[in-house]
Amino acid sequence: MNALTRDLIKLVDMTEEMMKEKGQKEGADYREKLHLMPPVGWLNDPNGLCQLNGIYHAFFQYSPFNAEGGVKMWGHYTSKDMIDWEYQGVKLYPDQPFDCHGVYSGSAFIEDDKMYVYYTGNVKLEDGDFDYINTGRESNTVLVVSEDGKTFGSKKELMRNVDYPSDLTCHVRDPKVWKDGDTYYMIQGARTKEDVGQALIFESKDKINWKFRSRVESEKPFGYMWECPDYFEVDGTKILSASVQGLEGGVWDDRNVYQSGYFMVDGNILDDYKLSEYMLWDYGFDFYAPQSFETEDGRRVHISWMGMPDCKEYTNLTIAEGWQHCFTFPREVFVKDGKVCQRPVRELQKRKTLVDKSAGMLKKDGYKVYDVNISGIQNNEFRTVIDEELILEYKNGRFEMHFTSQDKNSVSAGRGMRYVDVDKISSVEILVDKSSVEVFVNNGEYVFTTRFYPQKDSLAVEAAGAEIMMEEIR
Repeated sequence: MNALTRDLIKLVDMTEEMMKEKGQKEGADYREKLHLMPPVGWLNDPNGLCQLNGIYHAFFQYSPFNAEGGVKMWGHYTSKDMIDWEYQGVKLYPDQPFDCHGVYSGSAFIEDDKMYVYYTGNVKLEDGDFDYINTGRESNTVLVVSEDGKTFGSKKELMRNVDYPSDLTCHVRDPKVWKDGDTYYMIQGARTKEDVGQALIFESKDKINWKFRSRVESEKPFGYMWECPDYFEVDGTKILSASVQGLEGGVWDDRNVYQSGYFMVDGNILDDYKLSEYMLWDYGFDFYAPQSFETEDGRRVHISWMGMPDCKEYTNLTIAEGWQHCFTFPREVFVKDGKVCQRPVRELQKRKTLVDKSAGMLKKDGYKVYDVNISGIQNNEFRTVIDEELILEYKNGRFEMHFTSQDKNSVSAGRGMRYVDVDKISSVEILVDKSSVEVFVNNGEYVFTTRFYPQKDSLAVEAAGAEIMMEEIR
């Protein structure tokens, strides 16, 4: 441990203890019950998601000293059920020459009861006039290993910019590793010098020495950067997930600043493949940088940052409490009738207590953490109002999520409207935590996520002929 690491540990401990004392004195109106949050400061991408010997691990991009971002390190949570999480402290600090400006995003690969963590070490060369696209930035691929998920060995720099194809900018990052046969593969996001987004695939026989294998790209240029790439197979369907930056015009003007979605892959992604059209994981306001992992019982689960980078349109009122952002609730990814769907992990069922069950209409006040299931919707008649200002409804062939006010001090904190075109809706599930809402339409075929800042804790559901069930989560 070097002097920088020791000082960072002291500073983080002091900052977290101050926040803990402040919270005990003042209370924390918007702290979530089900969703992972930073103890203090800023959270963004989920990293290193995995399950090791029955324990779930979720690392997160963490800037404890500033609720609006800063130098990145990895905070760490563990859980036995993906609901109750225990904070384990910071595990990776920006304390080496190859990651001194941030321990950026990466993944965990489990083999032989060991956790192999791969991440991007960020370095900014500040002695000069740089654009940080083609010059002035290092994106280094780093490995660190843990045998127990708690303590980590020495960091090892595996690749630098000179090891990536020469037609790329400095933007190569976010390694995700998997194994096929006796070969290990790593996918990373990239931006070319022509401002075209793509993914890179590297291969290795020993998890340490990597060489460039191939590229994954769309037939036509699609965005200028593919961040946080992820490749996996679920229910026989091959999926390439990517958070794409630089989509403009048409429908993208009604979406978020950056998108998070997936391509279905036809063929072999390593050699001969064809990508489907790009489909969004989530149509709401706050969703970016999803990462998936396979549970020990064979489920594909993903978690996302419930936030949005570079977005000036809206804000989060938790900044006043000294923290910002959270993760989405863990979701199972599955394929039904050829469609990729999502649902809250099944462990949540054990925490639900029935509040009310009715047909056609339901109104309740005073609940902060609950789940509402509306099934058997007739004639597309559906409308729900949460806290009098967040409206979910089917209207003119669209499922909409919109707020009645876009004032940055209102329930929306500046958010307006998001929508998706849908021919028919049959069911809607709404998961509400203290300051977040996740909506699953048609058994998870479409999902909407948003932060919100309630003042009245009210719910009103109207869906003629439908069965409505509300359950509190404890």
